[in-house]
Amino acid sequence: MATPPPSDAHATAGEFAGLCALVTGGASGLGAATAEELLARGAAVAVLDLHPEGAPEGAVALACDVADRDAVQQAVDAAAAQLGGLDIVINNAGIGAQGDAAANDDAQWAQVLDVNVTAVARVVSAALPHLRRSAHAAIVNTASIASAVGLPQRVLYSASKGAVQAMTLAMAADLVGEGIRVNAVLPGTADTPWVGQLLDAAEDPAAERAALEARQPHGRLVSAEEVAQAHCYLASPRNRSSVGVLLPIDGGVVGVRTRR
Repeated sequence: MATPPPSDAHATAGEFAGLCALVTGGASGLGAATAEELLARGAAVAVLDLHPEGAPEGAVALACDVADRDAVQQAVDAAAAQLGGLDIVINNAGIGAQGDAAANDDAQWAQVLDVNVTAVARVVSAALPHLRRSAHAAIVNTASIASAVGLPQRVLYSASKGAVQAMTLAMAADLVGEGIRVNAVLPGTADTPWVGQLLDAAEDPAAERAALEARQPHGRLVSAEEVAQAHCYLASPRNRSSVGVLLPIDGGVVGVRTRR
């Protein structure tokens, strides 16, 4: 009798054994879910976050402001030292912004672009010496469907995530020859603390949630766990030919048009 194929649990257990991963913004929301999934799959994980006390159990938790270049360098080096190296970087830290082109002042533009865009380059710059020593090096950035489609009242946020998408492709071109793979996940509207805050601030939170769910063809918010699975897929040593991939996890927003 033929041996049955392994279950998903057995297939992923130990997938990242012996690898060391760094997750920015890893103490809440999408980042925490990704750190948990990497740990479950056998990776040693360090989390960089402004408030690292929420990091998953088993992760090395380091306080870091990704808008501070010196702090990033120190935290990345500390993570590599404590983990014993660095193979994977998940750039997930970010902040939101609402409004049209006239809604955000120059200070807000500078802050969002600094945290969402420049910080990605800061983290990669600090991590590169460690990644270059890895036999399996992967960088996964978190963009957004806002980098691929036009969403209302998201001009500044969309600009920042569009930059992350473009940076991902440029970094992939720069680093593929060194064996460092660079890809990005494009989450749809996800059930995260930030989205929860937006819903709580709405005049009718239930109606606002229903509108956000209806915007996604599969009719619901994306879960943090689904985004974590995508981060792990792109970072996995099983996917060595995934380079410059922009992977939407959005219930069909980018590619599907339905009739309702």
